Amino acid sequence: MSQYKIYSMTFAKIYTLYVNKIEKKKRTVPELHQVLSWLTGYDNLQIKQQLLSGVSIKSFFQTAPSLNKNRRLIKGTICGVRVEDIEEPLMQEIRYLDKLVDELAKGKEMTSILRS
Repeated sequence: MSQYKIYSMTFAKIYTLYVNKIEKKKRTVPELHQVLSWLTGYDNLQIKQQLLSGVSIKSFFQTAPSLNKNRRLIKGTICGVRVEDIEEPLMQEIRYLDKLVDELAKGKEMTSILRS
């Protein structure tokens, strides 16, 4: 596995960027937590524990309780790259989350974002 700089970034730092992005677009932290829970299986308490622990984004995904099997339905581009074509497994998981946060910020309905 290649070592990208993002892998060592703390989940808390990336989370803060996500919160800033969605709040600018009038979306809420509970909605972000719903997306995080759907993708990773973490509940609200576990998400808060991950934030306080200073865990890296790599560890956040590696220790996720249950990655949603429907995450493979996430399609589209992030930074000009199609998420479904990313070969590096961890980078693909990170980009799935990026894509979901983008959709949340763009005002999509939660049922659409969560592939329901």
